[in-house]
Amino acid sequence: MGTNMSYKEEYLEENGHHFNKKLFEYAVQRMVDRNGNKIAMMTKEQVAEALRLNNVALKNDVGYDAAYVMHMAKADYYGSSIVDDIHLAKFVKDYLDDPDGNPCRAFDEFWINLTAKGEHIYWEDFL
Repeated sequence: MGTNMSYKEEYLEENGHHFNKKLFEYAVQRMVDRNGNKIAMMTKEQVAEALRLNNVALKNDVGYDAAYVMHMAKADYYGSSIVDDIHLAKFVKDYLDDPDGNPCRAFDEFWINLTAKGEHIYWEDFL
């Protein structure tokens, strides 16, 4: 770490407002589905393959953002407003490729939600 840079600043310098592998894994390990069950973690490559199989190509996938969004949607919406894998893949596209949306939305919402719950991110763990 640089002498004048905080761990958070270092993370943001390296990754921008996007998920890297370590932060993605941390976030997914905390996720539970609508029934309170932990969700199975897919790799970034498995997420990419699931999107490809459902004919979804992303314009705004940086780092592990698509992998995070797929898991978040699976945990929060699958079995309710998202009824199957094709709609899950389309949700990921809608979320990340929203033409008037924020390309950093996934990371920013994750960070804001943790902060709102009073949880602290130990940025040094994700470098």
